[in-house]
Order: sequence, then structure tokens, then C-alpha cells
Amino acid sequence: MENLTNCDEGLQPAVCRACLFAKGAAPARIAGGEPLPAGRPAAQTRALGGLDAQEPAPQQLTAGGSEVWLLSGSAPDAWTDCQPAAAISGAMPVGGLLPLFSSPGGGGLGGGLGGGLGGGRKGSGPAAFRLTEKFVLLLVFSAFITLCFGAIFFLPDSSKLLSGVLFHSNPALQPPAEHKPGLGARAEDAAEGRVRHREEGVPGDPGAGLEDNLARIRENHERALREAKETLQKLPEEIQRDILLEKEKVAQDQLRDKDLFGGLPKVDFLPPIGVENREPADATIREKRSKIKEMMAHAWNNYKRYAWGLNELKPISKEGHSSSLFGNIKGATIVDALDTLFIMGMKTEFQEAKSWIKKYLDFNVNAEVSVFEVNIRFVGGLLSAYYLSGEEIFRKKAVELGVKLLPAFHSPSGIPWALLNMKSGIGRNWPWASGGSSILAEFGTLHLEFMHLAHLSGNPVFAEKVMNIRTVLNKLDKPEGLYPNYLNPSSGQWGQHHVSVGGLGDSFYEYLLKAWLMSDKTDLEAKKMYFDAVQAIETHLIRKSSGGLTYIAEWKGGLLEHKMGHLTCFAGGMFALGADGAPEARAQHYLELGAEIARTCHESYNRTYVKLGPEAFRFDGGVEAIATRQNEKYYILRPEVIETYMYMWRLTHDPKYRTWAWEAVEALESHCRVNGGYSGLRDVYIAHESYDDVQQSFFLAETLKYLYLIFSDDDLLPLEHWIFNTEAHPFPILRDQKKEVDVQEK
Repeated sequence: MENLTNCDEGLQPAVCRACLFAKGAAPARIAGGEPLPAGRPAAQTRALGGLDAQEPAPQQLTAGGSEVWLLSGSAPDAWTDCQPAAAISGAMPVGGLLPLFSSPGGGGLGGGLGGGLGGGRKGSGPAAFRLTEKFVLLLVFSAFITLCFGAIFFLPDSSKLLSGVLFHSNPALQPPAEHKPGLGARAEDAAEGRVRHREEGVPGDPGAGLEDNLARIRENHERALREAKETLQKLPEEIQRDILLEKEKVAQDQLRDKDLFGGLPKVDFLPPIGVENREPADATIREKRSKIKEMMAHAWNNYKRYAWGLNELKPISKEGHSSSLFGNIKGATIVDALDTLFIMGMKTEFQEAKSWIKKYLDFNVNAEVSVFEVNIRFVGGLLSAYYLSGEEIFRKKAVELGVKLLPAFHSPSGIPWALLNMKSGIGRNWPWASGGSSILAEFGTLHLEFMHLAHLSGNPVFAEKVMNIRTVLNKLDKPEGLYPNYLNPSSGQWGQHHVSVGGLGDSFYEYLLKAWLMSDKTDLEAKKMYFDAVQAIETHLIRKSSGGLTYIAEWKGGLLEHKMGHLTCFAGGMFALGADGAPEARAQHYLELGAEIARTCHESYNRTYVKLGPEAFRFDGGVEAIATRQNEKYYILRPEVIETYMYMWRLTHDPKYRTWAWEAVEALESHCRVNGGYSGLRDVYIAHESYDDVQQSFFLAETLKYLYLIFSDDDLLPLEHWIFNTEAHPFPILRDQKKEVDVQEK
């Protein structure tokens, strides 16, 4: 570095060519590593941000230096005579930022600028160097951006890094008509020692709130970086050892769980209330109900003919269909349809299904299953079949499967994994779900089934698992009182802040309400969680279109997407079902809200060619209740709209709900019925049927069951005695034994 301070030699601090050209300096050729002559190149006129006219440009460094120095800054007097380069304001060594620019042998960029600029890089003129410089800078910048996005979206708990920014709201910017006062202060933050307030309209010091959010971001950022660093620093042997230890722990937990269930306790089966299948008095209604039973027979008989023992039927191909959701477990349609067969009085078919379950239903498979789907269809179907028939085989199989699902809860937070290997007991989450998060609608839709498993097995472990989910949820702050769809099971913190009452969120809210009802209205925690959530949904998600249709939008980071899914249409029935327990005399309001949602969903059906609704419909761009994207125009025999019709009919007896239900029956017969069963449609807006060739098991479990109940008397599965799970499997309300006997006698 001595040559940098040798003013007699006429040397000046060197800069990279890219900076020289940006400053407007004339390029100088470096030849063979010989020192450039003393002095400076001729000054040039600045063009678009270069040096001022007549401002001298610096001279490049001669050979022998081991570093190239880069001037950063735009002060016109940055070029200084007879000073060390490190003393020049705004200078920094390139090697400190870009290691490629420096080499131990005394040359950056392949040998040093003073050493031939590249040591083998032929024809390295200014343009070539400039292109290389840009390329290297682009690589570094791309790597930095990739690292940032990885930290934000994929590191554990990383979504919290942005939560304080995305959800910090300025009260002055909030529409007054859409925000309601919050419920008060949150719990005291243990780390900060200060009380944080909800953001929905709670008065407070904005500066303190911002400081609190920033502190929270810093804390979460540091924690995420620590976790990532610890993982990256582990040797492969350590990682392998951790995996083996985890497998051993899971195996021990499985053995412990099996030990807990050496045998089932004796249970006195009480004859169910409201399963007498009396014919309706009205001849027209009786005829329509008979037609729905015939539809069930058509679907069941074709499944039996072409796909018996497999999960589902392909009615066009006339063969079996198995979704990966069930792994190697077979018989989804058989188990899902059990209670529908029983309710419709199809006794022969019910006995056939029972015989298959006794002989062939096997859960000892080496495959990965969806915990959510297996729970609502298999566990739910077996439980309801037991409660309706009293057949012990159904109780035994339900508890056996419940034990198999318990390892899904073996996560650091106790929030269950979405996917579970039934043999190894190893769980994981969907790779697309917000950096490995669990999904609200999946882990929130286990409560009803697991409470009944605890009841029928005599072991409280099932109840403890699902009650722990509430404990985790109640410790978390809810943005604007809403529940995001993603929760990281490792950190116990929210993932991406996406809120939906449709897909990914729907049945979580349904199960809060039904947990309260199923407990004979003793589970007050569930009641409070439900009505608090509904209040936030009303404030932030429910809107009315210019045409007067009430819909439930989706909330993504504080911004509304004016889209409503077919799955969301269940909410009309949910609001109506919960109306009776609504606080502050709002029962009529929630009943009317349910009716408005039912009307909107009927419009989504009525505005299609086939009179069956699309997967999702929008309220923007000048359209209302219409699907505008091709991938939202399909119908897969979904039940949610008909489910809402059923609840609205039972609670209001308004004849329009039976009319709308019959419209759906006619549409199903005209467009979905084929020789081999019933198929979904790829596009509900075109006249030519394009079939998806799948008869979903939930078509028999839900769609046909709800239609049958609409055209039955109210004393068939009365709502004051039965609760339907999200797959329409009926469970009895859990009362204490004495009260249950009193109800039976009455």
C-alpha cells in the first residue's frame, strides 16, 4: 500500500472502471502490468450525472497493489491528491464487499488491475469489464433478495417478522363505519413489560404502538435467525441423530398410546332419539323425498358394481378412484355413506357395508394420510354409525383409528401435523402451506370427533389433545380479532396472515359453535371464541354488493379479496344455527344474516347454465356472484349450499328453501347423473357437460343426506338432539348420564 501514498510517483487512488465510467472519466488502457504515467486523464464533460465539465478524473492504480479501491459517493471533490485511498471520504475496499474482486496474489479480478486486469482474461477492454461488473453485482443482489424472501416466508416463525408492519393500523385511516371498538387491552407482553392494545379503534399513543411493533419484529427476526443458524451449523451426523431420536420418541409415544387402550370399557348403549323414518304427510313432499332416496340407490349401486372396496367411483370410466388423501386406507365411500343408508332405511345396503368394514377395513398401512380427511370421513362415519345402530364394531374401529391418529399431535406446540404416516407415526405439513404451517380448518376440525372418542373409549387423552389446541390459540394475538389460516406447529405462532371463512378456515368456526352445542351448552369457552370470531368476521369480511347481495370476502394482510367460495356457503347455516345463543339479543340479526348468505349462494347457482354453483364466485369488475376465472368454474358435487338450505328450512320453515333444494335436485339429475353414477362438472357455465369423472364420497355422505332431511319431518335427527360434523355425520349431544336418561324418558 506504500505506492498509494507516494505522491512523487504521481499515483492516485484507483477506482473500478464502472465507477470511472459513471463519473464520466475517460477510459485508460492498462497494458501488461506496467505503471501508468503520472498525471490524470483529460477531463470530460459530464453527461447525465457524471462529473462536472472540466472536472478532472482520477488516474488508475499501477501494478503491485493488492486491492482495488471503490469510491462510493457523489461529492464532486472526491478526487484527492496525495492522500491514502483509505482516507478518502466515501471509499471502501471492493474486496470487503465482493471477494471476487481481490485475490491473494495481488490482483482483484483475476490478477489485479495493475497486473494485466485478469491474468488470462483476453481482450478485457472497458466494455468487457463493465459487463462483468454488472453481472457480479447482479448475482450478489439476486442472492440477497433470495435470502430475504427465504427468511420472510420459509424460516420457522418468519411470518411474524412482518406482522407488526402489515397489521399495524392507524385509527385515522380506518373507515369508521366498518370498525367496532375492540375488547380492550391484550395480555401484558412478558418481554416488553407493557400492555399492548388491540388495533381496532382502541385509543392510545401511536408512537408507543409503533415502537412496540418494531421491538416485536426485532425479537422475532433475531429468533428466526438464531434457529436458522443453529440448523445450518449442525453436521450431517447431528441431523441424522436428531432424526433417529425423533423416530424413537414417536415409537415410544405410539407404544404408550397403545398401552392406554388395551381394551374398551363397557358402554351402555342408549337407543338414539329421532331416527324413526316416518313418511311425510304431504304427498308431494313424500314423492320428492323418494326421488332423493332413488338417487342414493343409483350412486351406491354403481359404486358397489364398479368400485366396491375402493375409496371412490369414477362413473364415466366405471372403475375405482383413490385419492392420496387416504393413503392406502380403503373404503372411504362405504364408511362415509353408512349413516345415510341407515337414515334412508336402506337396511340391506347398510348390512353389506357393515360386513365389509368388519372383514376388510384395515388401518395398519404404511402410507401417509391427511389427518383432517381421515378424521371427518372415517372417524366421523364410524362414530355416527355406532350412535345410530349400536353395533360395537363401529365403536371399536373408530377408537382404533383415533389411536392411530394421536402421533399427529407430537409437535413442539401440540398443534397436529396435516399429514401422518400411519406406520411410522411421523408427521409433516403440506409443503405449500406458509413455510410448513398447519392449516386452521384442519387442526380446528378435530374437536367433535375426539371428544366423542374420549367418551366412548373412557380415556381423556383424546379430549386433552384437542383442548390443548385451544390453549395455544388463546395465547396468540389475533390480527383485528381474526384467526389467520396458518399456524406453525414448531413455534406455535401464526404463519401468513390470510383469513378465510371458506377454504383453509371454514370448519374451524363451525366446530367452535358445535362444540358449545354438543356439550349441552356447557362449553362456554367455545361459545365465547365463536361469537368473538363472528363479530370480527362481520366487521372485516362481510360486505354487501351494489346489487344487494351479502357476501363474505377473504382477507389477505389487511386487504380484501372480493371472492366467495362455494365452501363459504356453509356459513349461512352456521349463522342461523348459532342465532339462539347470540349475545345482546342479536338472535334475529344472525338468523337474517344466514338468510342473506343463503340468497347469495342461491344466486351463484341461478346465474350458471346448469343451475349448480361454481367453486368460487366474485364481486368485482362489474360482476356479482359469477366465476370469472376458468379454474373456479367447476362443480364437484359439493354440499355447502344445500347444507345452508337445510338449516334455514329447519329454523324458519320458509318454503323457498325447499323450492331451491328441489332446483338443485333437478340440476343434478339433468347434468351430473350418468349411467355409472354421478359426476362433477368442469364448467357450470356451458351447455355441453364436461365431466370430471369422480363421484365424491361426500356426495353420498352430505349432499344427498341434507336433501333428504329437507324433505323429511323435523323429528328425523332433530337439531336439539344431534350435531352434524363437517361431513354431515350426526353425533348426539353429550349430556351427563342422569340428564340423558331424563331426556330419553321424556
